[in-house]
Amino acid sequence: MSALTRPRDGRMIGGVCAGLARRFGIKARTMRVIFVLSCLLPGPQFLVYLALWLLLPNEKAAAGSAQTAW
Repeated sequence: MSALTRPRDGRMIGGVCAGLARRFGIKARTMRVIFVLSCLLPGPQFLVYLALWLLLPNEKAAAGSAQTAW
């Protein structure tokens, strides 16, 4: 399993589902379907998503990329 981060590629909104899918070794589309289906159940799914969006770090840029860190 890889570290729990939000990837820079394959994001839809915040990258939370893509990060969770990568962490657990499943497809991002499958994780998104699981999230949407879980929204049909009572609970704080949107709050958890927002918290993960704020708390999960972004994946580090590749060493050879032209991006600069400020």
